[in-house]
Amino acid sequence: MDTIQFRVDLLNVEIYPDSESCGKAAAEVVSKILCELSRKRDTIGVIFATGASQLDTLEALVSRNDIPWEKIVGYHLDEYVGIDVNHPASFRKYLRQNLTARVPIREFHEIDGNATDLDSFCRAYAKKLREANPQLCLLGIGENGHLAFNDPGEADFHDSSEMKVALLDSACRKQQAAEGWFRTWEEVPNRALTLTIPTIMRVPKLILTVPGERKAEIVKRALHEAISESCPATILRAHPNATLYLDAESAAELNLDDKVRSFAETMKG
Repeated sequence: MDTIQFRVDLLNVEIYPDSESCGKAAAEVVSKILCELSRKRDTIGVIFATGASQLDTLEALVSRNDIPWEKIVGYHLDEYVGIDVNHPASFRKYLRQNLTARVPIREFHEIDGNATDLDSFCRAYAKKLREANPQLCLLGIGENGHLAFNDPGEADFHDSSEMKVALLDSACRKQQAAEGWFRTWEEVPNRALTLTIPTIMRVPKLILTVPGERKAEIVKRALHEAISESCPATILRAHPNATLYLDAESAAELNLDDKVRSFAETMKG
């Protein structure tokens, strides 16, 4: 398979021809990490991402027969506040359909966006997550640079909270509608429960899959802008063990050498 690999600061970057091969490559590495961890641990904490960017990765993961699901205790990054679990955009529904209903996972702890006391729920969920000591987190990057639901206006690289109620900006809400999860962006809830940036950055290994032309601009910003909360994804370049998986479309705007640009143009054409 044609692949281009390079590093920006501490962040490893790999480019694949298309979304499917990108997702398969990420899943293969995830499988290797989990198999290695299973030799040392009885349980393995893993945080899963949702959204259109994760579909190929999750499909590749659930199709493998070498993953020790019986040892995996799963969590997820975020969930809308006030959304019914059966709503098409519910991340709980997404993960049930694309993950937990398809594999014999040991446990999965859902984020309840309908909790009566959201702050208490955040504290309790963060405590469970801390006790699980997750070793791996699957991630995407939003079109506004968010990680989980830490939009530019909410992201805090030194956040004292492990999980919080966040306000969603219009760019984030418009992305959710553009991807087909809602009929209009005004229907997208303006609040969500989310793990914070420090919580994500504490996880020893991060695997990010970010395919598609809609992500090309933010991928360029994440890799080339100064690290700052105005583009939360830039902090990934400071993580000691993170890999960003791109396809030709999401890599198309990168300011790379002629060989990489030629590859991206060839694959896109």
